[in-house]
Amino acid sequence: MRPLGVSARIRGLAGIASLAFILFANASAAAQTAVTTYHNDNYRTGWNSTETVLTPANVNSSTFGLLAKVTVDDQVDAHPLIVPGVNITAGSNQGTHDVAYIVTGNDTVYAIDANVGTVLLSTSLGKPVFAPLGCNNNGPHVGITSTPVIDTTSNTLYLIAYTHDTSGPAYRLHALDLGSLTDKIAPVIVSGSHTLTDGTTFNFNATYQRQRPSLLEANGNIYAGFGSFCDYSANVSRGWLLGWNASTLAPLSANQLNDTLASTPDDFFLASIWMSGYGPAADDSGNVLFVTGNSDYSGNTYNGVTSIQESAVKVAANLTSVLDLFTPSNQASLDEGDVDFGSGGMLVLPDQPGSIPHLAVAAGKYGSMYLMNEDDLGGYSTTGNNVLGTYQVGGCWCGESYFVDPTDGAARIVSSGGNQVKVWKLQTSPKPKLTEVAQSPALRGGQSGGFFTSVSSNGNASPIIWALTRPQSQSSNAVGLYAFNPESGGTTLATLFHANAGAWPNYNGDSNQVPVVANGKVYVASNKQLQIFGLLPQKKK
Repeated sequence: MRPLGVSARIRGLAGIASLAFILFANASAAAQTAVTTYHNDNYRTGWNSTETVLTPANVNSSTFGLLAKVTVDDQVDAHPLIVPGVNITAGSNQGTHDVAYIVTGNDTVYAIDANVGTVLLSTSLGKPVFAPLGCNNNGPHVGITSTPVIDTTSNTLYLIAYTHDTSGPAYRLHALDLGSLTDKIAPVIVSGSHTLTDGTTFNFNATYQRQRPSLLEANGNIYAGFGSFCDYSANVSRGWLLGWNASTLAPLSANQLNDTLASTPDDFFLASIWMSGYGPAADDSGNVLFVTGNSDYSGNTYNGVTSIQESAVKVAANLTSVLDLFTPSNQASLDEGDVDFGSGGMLVLPDQPGSIPHLAVAAGKYGSMYLMNEDDLGGYSTTGNNVLGTYQVGGCWCGESYFVDPTDGAARIVSSGGNQVKVWKLQTSPKPKLTEVAQSPALRGGQSGGFFTSVSSNGNASPIIWALTRPQSQSSNAVGLYAFNPESGGTTLATLFHANAGAWPNYNGDSNQVPVVANGKVYVASNKQLQIFGLLPQKKK
């Protein structure tokens, strides 16, 4: 794990490509920040610590607001990715642009000028699948759902598209050129097989598997998690983690199947990886971490080896083995009640001082956020949770963020369960623990509990917590953008800014959007649009 500190964190991200710095063509401009993976880095911190423009002093309704609104062809479930200084080599807008990459449920990929909102390029990757299995908690069209990942070294955008082929639904992994949006390598159909406990072979079937978690690039590989559509067809749907070589798209020789039981009392398997769109994380050893959802309703199939539901899991980079896990002591009741631990993602913290430097947090529907030793996650006990701490954050179809506070130099965890942002201070000595230091006012929302946040700062200075709330109802379907000042003093976070930032008419399917902050702008994707916020032009006196 890398030592705490901005420059050290950035040096250690070789190959992760989440905070790539590119010198802007205009010498008067500051170095530009790229956001090339979900929640900014492979730890999934959600922290852009190189934001020199937006500060608590200038983010307010007088000076900050909507700059551009861009129409796209369908619902956007993935969050935008930002790359400055891209050489666009196709279409009528060729040349160097700062680019926002957007993908939609219609299997369309967009390259959009990140400053003015002009659509530079778009391409269709096929016909999306309509309402898979009749599941209504996704968009009517299910095409590209997960957040892609970008490798700026090779100028490649990796994504998985779900298409309705003549033979039925299929997933394809694409490696697109950033400048032309054309395939650099022939796309590969997602497939896999795994041996069950009775010696039979279980095959991946795209009809029953939902690819919702964001993609991960680590160890020279691309990883993707899979779950189900509404828990339907749970007799033939299971939680997978698959991987491919990033250079060739050749599948890894092994994969992770979270439930390998040949039978259960109800023939109900799952142990899905879904995490409300949060991406699997990677630690500095290249291990991959994620959280799994529910399995058999009987509540008695868990064994932590061949049935790994309701668990925070760490697997080897080559996907050959489970290295560690934590399973809450109430896993049986979580299964029985469909109260997935796996509704939330897993955040790996950068290295911390003290005797336990490697930490992680995760929370799910039950509302408990667990602070874990990433080197010894805690295992499973029927009598208690063998973790460093348990904290109530509210039902979490969400995931945490992280930053370092300028006042004391200590790490902060930002939770967003229920309907509040909460800020937790990390104490590392004599042993790690979290203390709640501030919370937001109650935020609007009517879908599942929780929402997503990100953090911007200039180094450790001038932090801002950004949040996107879910719609209140079918008729009042706006997505709300909030900015909070964690340095406002007291225990209540001061609201710097609030505005509607798009619509989400698909009320049965949670809006799992994340605000993306880069180079003085905030990007919010929603249904059929991208909105770009920033500092407003000021009238001359």
